[in-house]
Amino acid sequence: MTDKPMLILIAGPYRSGTDGDPRAMAANLARLEAASWPVFAAGHVPVIGEWVALPVLRSAGAGPADPLADQVLYPTAERLLAHCDAVLRLPGDSTGADHDVATARRRGLPVYHDVAEIPRGTPQEGQAGQAGQAGQVGRVA
Repeated sequence: MTDKPMLILIAGPYRSGTDGDPRAMAANLARLEAASWPVFAAGHVPVIGEWVALPVLRSAGAGPADPLADQVLYPTAERLLAHCDAVLRLPGDSTGADHDVATARRRGLPVYHDVAEIPRGTPQEGQAGQAGQAGQVGRVA
């Protein structure tokens, strides 16, 4: 159990293996996002690099298949990792996720490969009972 919530970067395939197909990238992002609730439910804060990088790309008039993407996606994850406490590496080939893991290890951050490996956070003030309510909302939606 940890005494404070960790900021955990969820890393896995986003563009890898998609040939630039927007639907395939959206499916990969959905897989990354599916891990966010279990991380949150464990008492931590999930973050995905694309949540930050994609709006940056859009504001530059570019998308994930544009040449500018490499200059935004990888550096965004690198900068986020300066604030993260751990990485959750999801399965699948991904140069970017492999880079995230290498950076995390170089910085001495834990790298988890399954949500079950992540230590549960100590409930913070005001959290009591909220997880069950959020879980119920999630099942209805």
